[in-house]
Amino acid sequence: MKCMECGGRFIETTRAHVVDMKRYIIIIRNVPCLECVQCGDAVYTDAVAARLDEIVRSMQNFMGEIAVVDYTDIKAA
Repeated sequence: MKCMECGGRFIETTRAHVVDMKRYIIIIRNVPCLECVQCGDAVYTDAVAARLDEIVRSMQNFMGEIAVVDYTDIKAA
């Protein structure tokens, strides 16, 4: 698979995913992804994207202004 942005190759890794919801920010650490070695663009599988959506939905009820959670520690609703 080649990067759509620069044509570089992807490697499997983890990274932080930041969601800015205007009233609060959620930072999810250690999210599995494919990352381009040239430009750093990230691609998530459908399963990871669905899990990120679940994590964000579950965190909305417990939010202050900023939350930092680990992808593997949160039990999605």
